[in-house]
Amino acid sequence: MRFYVGITDDDWFTYLSASGTADEVNFWQPSGGQQFRVLHPSEPFLFKLHSPKNYIVGGGFFSHFTILPVSFAWSAFTIKNGAQNEKEMRARIARYRRVSPTPFEDYEIGCILLQSPFFFPEDEWIPTSDWPPNVVQGKSYETTDERGLSIWQQVEDRLKFYKGADALPAEVTQVGPRFGKAQLTLPRLGQGSFRVLVTDAYKRRCAFTGSPVLHVWKQLT
Repeated sequence: MRFYVGITDDDWFTYLSASGTADEVNFWQPSGGQQFRVLHPSEPFLFKLHSPKNYIVGGGFFSHFTILPVSFAWSAFTIKNGAQNEKEMRARIARYRRVSPTPFEDYEIGCILLQSPFFFPEDEWIPTSDWPPNVVQGKSYETTDERGLSIWQQVEDRLKFYKGADALPAEVTQVGPRFGKAQLTLPRLGQGSFRVLVTDAYKRRCAFTGSPVLHVWKQLT
C-alpha cells in the first residue's frame, strides 16, 4: 500500500486537532501552481510537523485535488481549512507567499481534500528522526519497504483505538482475520468535498446556462 507524509502547518494542525472530530479537511497549499498527483482516492495522507518537531501527528484519506480561489475554498470548508475565519486563513497564505495580506486578492491555492481525518494526542506522535532535511513538502512511502511498513503499522496501532474509528475506512478499522488483498474503501464524502467535486465535474460551469459557476456564486454572495 502507498501513503504520503506531508509537512503540515503547525497552526493548521493545532486548530483542527483541538476542534474535535471532523468528517473532512482541506489540506491547502499556499500556491496554486503545483498539482498533487501522488495518491489515488482512499490512499492515506499523513501529517508531519515542521522541523524540529519531527513527528507524524495524524492524517486522513485522500479524495481529490483541485485548485480553488481562497474565497471558494473558505465557503466550501470554512473552519475545516484549519483557521477560525477567512481573514486568518488569508493572513497565513500571505505569510507563506511572503506578501502583504489583503482581503481583495482572491489567491488561488492548491486544495488536497481529505476524508475522515484523525489527530493523535501528543503522547502518541510517531517520531521521524530519519526524515531527510532537504524534503520541504512531503514524501511518499510503500508498505512493501521496511520503513514504510514500520510507519504504517504504528499508524494502524493508534487507529484501532482512535475515538473517530467508526468513521474511518473499513480496512483500517478491521482487526480480525483478512482474506485476499487488503483494500481501503473511502467513506462518504463530506459536504465541502462533494460540492467541489460537482463544480469540477462541470468544469465550474452551470449545466443549463454555461455560465461560470464560481462567477455566479460570487455574485450571489
